[in-house]
Amino acid sequence: MNEILIKSLSDLASTNNWLAIMPEIMLAIIALCLLGAEMVLPRERQRMIANIAILGQAIVFALVVFLGVGCSSTEEAHYFSGMILQTDITHLMRGFFLICSMLVCYLGKSYLDKHKLPKTEFFHLVIIIAAAMMLLVQSANFVMLFVALETVTVAFYVLVAYCRTNSLSLEAGLKYLILGAFSSSILLFGIVLLYGIAGNPELSVSTGNALDFSELTTFISVHSENLLVRVGAVLVVAGLCFKIAAVPFQIWVPDVYQGAPTPVTAYLTVASKAAGFIILFQLLKGPFNGLSALLVPLLSVIAIATILFGNIAAVTQRNVKRLLGLSGIAHAGYLLMGVIASTKILWAGYAVIFYFATYLLASFTVFGIIQQSTDSDDSSLELDGFDNLFRKRPFQCSALTIGLGSLAGIPPLGGFIGKLFIFIAAYQADLFVLLGVALCGVVISIYYYFGWIRVMYFSHEAVDEARDELRTSFADRCLFGALITAIIVVGLFPGVLPIVP
Repeated sequence: MNEILIKSLSDLASTNNWLAIMPEIMLAIIALCLLGAEMVLPRERQRMIANIAILGQAIVFALVVFLGVGCSSTEEAHYFSGMILQTDITHLMRGFFLICSMLVCYLGKSYLDKHKLPKTEFFHLVIIIAAAMMLLVQSANFVMLFVALETVTVAFYVLVAYCRTNSLSLEAGLKYLILGAFSSSILLFGIVLLYGIAGNPELSVSTGNALDFSELTTFISVHSENLLVRVGAVLVVAGLCFKIAAVPFQIWVPDVYQGAPTPVTAYLTVASKAAGFIILFQLLKGPFNGLSALLVPLLSVIAIATILFGNIAAVTQRNVKRLLGLSGIAHAGYLLMGVIASTKILWAGYAVIFYFATYLLASFTVFGIIQQSTDSDDSSLELDGFDNLFRKRPFQCSALTIGLGSLAGIPPLGGFIGKLFIFIAAYQADLFVLLGVALCGVVISIYYYFGWIRVMYFSHEAVDEARDELRTSFADRCLFGALITAIIVVGLFPGVLPIVP
């Protein structure tokens, strides 16, 4: 008996490849080193911690992207007894999350200086979230998925309420905590149902590990009509809909986006949403592939409602962070359309990733300019605060215009190409009703995006000539210049990105 147990453990250990998750391990070490640096460095030199965080992540990014550290040489590779699955998509997303994390850390430097908040813990949590999201998209087992997802969610609970001197931030943290716990309960209940029914030895197909995606794929394909299987899958999808801010689980978005620190709002907008969509994509292509007849119509209805709600609700919104939150709901609908199309069109998954790349560039540009637009708290900043921005601060106005234009999908900017790929995929997948609704949503979004732009250029209020571009430092100019240049270049030459479908 002991020999059998030892052999079994040996077989399990043989699949452990720590080099495969070396980037995540390095991020965890960097996060711990930041806490140590705070204890060692004198108070006047602790501003270096932010630079250490960005530099450390830049090194990890270079190792992943240029040297292929932690990347498999094959198209698919399973590690840690099937808990980890690495593909070309997971490799792309690891680099994506690292870029997001570095940008959040950069924006966090100036935000924390304005509000005199603890710095080290902020950067520590941002890096931990990045590592957890990198593991999340590589999950091939529901245990791994849930642990990584909850690591991300719990860290966001803290970051959303990080500005403890602001009542809106504390309110946002409480709402995110309550609704996040509710969605996690739904997700876990769905996982438990699938685990229970897939592990039933009385069914025609039994599995060795009822939480493993590959085992569940076989089981669900045979028992796709089973009621518990269907209910479990729907609950799992419902739990993920909270993470991607899809209707009817979007109720938290406006309040949380408004109250959270601006760098955290940007992190939620781009990285958290991307992680949720990649997991949903992998489930639809894997374990839930046999339930397409049920889930595709359900997700189509959710996508239609999400697009319409987000765009219509944003039309009358004046608070800029709430407006971006509502428009982000609409973007979730477009992305959901791409995920649905991926069940029929092979390249649609890459169209979704391309969309996220353009969304990253535009979103961080817009949120970065918002953060610079006021020395006080920006949670109450409204469109009127951008009156005559072109005459006051032309560089910020130009960057914000390009960012908003990309979000609206105006050619020749990158956001236009991202939407175009998604729409082509939907057309080829015969999602004509969904495509028609999406086109109507784009038209509506142009109204409120250009309403913002109109305020910046054509307001007739008096201008305080004393206000100029002193708010924009040289480093900020370099960052925003690089972002808007990338938006234009990707729009004109989409092939510069290695993820063109």
